[in-house]
Amino acid sequence: MSTEAGSIQREKAFSLADVPAWLWLGIGVYALVLIGGRSLLNDSDTYWQIAVGQWILDHHALPRVDIYSFTKAGEPWTSSSWLAQVLYATGYQLAGWTGPVVLAATCIAVTFALFAHILSRRIPAAYAVAVAMVVLALSMGHFLARPHVLVLPTMLAWANGLMLASERGQAPSPWLLPLIALWANLHGGFVFGLVLVGAFALDALWNADRAQRKSVVLRWAAFGIGALVACCATPYGWGSILAARKILDLGELLHLIYEWMPADFSKFSVFELAILMLIGGALYGGVKLTPPRIALVLGLLHMALSHVRNVEIFALLLPIVVLAPVASQFALRPAWLARTGAPMPVMAAVLVLLGGWTWLLAANTTFAPPENQSPSAAVDALKAHNPRRVLNDLPFGGYLIWRQMPVFIDGRAELYGEAFDVAYYRALQLKDVNQFLDILKTWDIDAVLLTPHTPAVGLLDHIGGWRRAYADENAVLHVRTAGRP
Repeated sequence: MSTEAGSIQREKAFSLADVPAWLWLGIGVYALVLIGGRSLLNDSDTYWQIAVGQWILDHHALPRVDIYSFTKAGEPWTSSSWLAQVLYATGYQLAGWTGPVVLAATCIAVTFALFAHILSRRIPAAYAVAVAMVVLALSMGHFLARPHVLVLPTMLAWANGLMLASERGQAPSPWLLPLIALWANLHGGFVFGLVLVGAFALDALWNADRAQRKSVVLRWAAFGIGALVACCATPYGWGSILAARKILDLGELLHLIYEWMPADFSKFSVFELAILMLIGGALYGGVKLTPPRIALVLGLLHMALSHVRNVEIFALLLPIVVLAPVASQFALRPAWLARTGAPMPVMAAVLVLLGGWTWLLAANTTFAPPENQSPSAAVDALKAHNPRRVLNDLPFGGYLIWRQMPVFIDGRAELYGEAFDVAYYRALQLKDVNQFLDILKTWDIDAVLLTPHTPAVGLLDHIGGWRRAYADENAVLHVRTAGRP
């Protein structure tokens, strides 16, 4: 009996000791993100993303024209994140708002487990976990139940595959191509994946012997063409690349959307602290990189400084780019290479335990978007007036689509375009009062639903032809009376 007990005890001890650090990190990140799961729904775009996914599931087809607004109805539109939208809609069908939250939390956890796993193959596990925690702190602000979160593990695996091929002096394996194809169906940011091919190709060329450079160029060029073709493996074909390009053509509008704004250093932030620490560490330690990798580091930094939405890309990929040179220069080695993997029984046990804990948490937690993104009472009052055309504030676009009401505007900036969105912004902010009045007249608006702090609310309170029909801390509704303003 005692021998049996001792054997069981040793088996348990072995299983726990055999769980690698990257797996513990993934478990911890999953628990942390899921406990704070309500913050993942703090974006009105989640509403229309799920609505589009549900439409795809219902009609077994993909939208090719706008069907949600009255301002751009019938105009060509490509849903470049169609697969992510279907996954979120399926999650919502299965478990309500818990479904999208669990899906997003799982992808975030997988991303950081994979990230720590990649690092721990070159440096001690403690260092890998420490770097991952810094990256987590930098990325938390952009963790939302939206398509970009679902693509993070794919982006990381793609970049790591390119890096390994470059360091080995070989062309990337064709088995990587399904990753970029998956990326192209999940999110329009796959164009950045093509840019990474060129960046690591230059690194491979720099590291190659002179006699091998022609061969390296040809092999990487062939892979690059294959990656470009793989990006067209979507229901929209070449249209996916054209749709992704539209985002970059929004010009001035990018400075009005928060996630596309440049980094703000007027207040001290975690991002600024990280940059200062990186500069200080590089100066103190004398870190040396090859020119192609220096260019890649500077490119990632430029992206993060230009648009705050790119901070997590910078945080996740910078350690990958500098991993091999830094590990070699400072003679860093993993303590136990054998423990970078986990046996299947341990993985299965972890999944079962996490599944049970998730069910218990979901049963005792209500996940739902915040009220400031979900003006349910205001929309109920709006529907009571049977409006034909509603001028809505941008944060309400997703919820109105969710309530099956045609919108004036929503978060699909690439559909509306720079000129339309900038004119809309100037009008509602009363930077041009005549422009606001022209919108009411041109589009024959008979109801206006705005956030209380929008300047146009005060104007509607003081001009003829309009009356305030409803107001609370989240929304103000004005409806047209018999007269004209």
